[in-house]
Amino acid sequence: MRMFFLIFFGMVFTSISSLAQNDINQVDAEGKRHGVWKKYYPNSNQLRYEGTFEHGKEVGTFKFYCEECKENPSAVKEYKPNSNLARVKYFTIKGKLVSEGDMDDKDRVGEWVYYHKKSNEVMTREWYKNGKLEGKKITYYPNGTVTEEVNYANGLMEGPNLYYSPEGVLIKKLKYRNDQLQGEATYYDASGNVVIEGFYKDGQKHGLWKYYKDGKVVLEETYPKPVERGN
Repeated sequence: MRMFFLIFFGMVFTSISSLAQNDINQVDAEGKRHGVWKKYYPNSNQLRYEGTFEHGKEVGTFKFYCEECKENPSAVKEYKPNSNLARVKYFTIKGKLVSEGDMDDKDRVGEWVYYHKKSNEVMTREWYKNGKLEGKKITYYPNGTVTEEVNYANGLMEGPNLYYSPEGVLIKKLKYRNDQLQGEATYYDASGNVVIEGFYKDGQKHGLWKYYKDGKVVLEETYPKPVERGN
């Protein structure tokens, strides 16, 4: 009798397992993926991704894995109901959050946040429109002080670009136009005193550049420099 029950429960467990497996990686009448899907790397038990489709459309939470990830996903997408938007998070192989933001299909949109490697403090905040950088990008020191601010328009640097010391002192002031350095450039020391000032044109130093020490000009250079010709 005991042997009968062992065999019976073994058959039931096998049947349940088989049914569960048959419920994975299914398609609907139109051949579109539907229900829970799981894919593995070739010749491996390591998951590549897992998630749920609704007649070919991703819904709910999707998890993506690298070949060495084991149980820690390298990326997680959480699709928002009745929307094409998904909240996306990227992780290290040990499971630490690297960055997060929204995606519309394959395009980044809205604010994206990146974190420092050795802490959970924010390293960078940047904004996207239709997959391209748009607006101000801000980078931070680990202590939370701003280290750099730069503006973007349609994916290209445009406008002021400011750098700060860990103490919050402005140490560099530049300008960009169409992704190239363009216009006045000023460099400061740790006390906020001007040490260099000049001008950029099409990404290159142009015109008169002045170098200061103790508030006085100690060197002047003009760009582009004349080409020296051999005798």
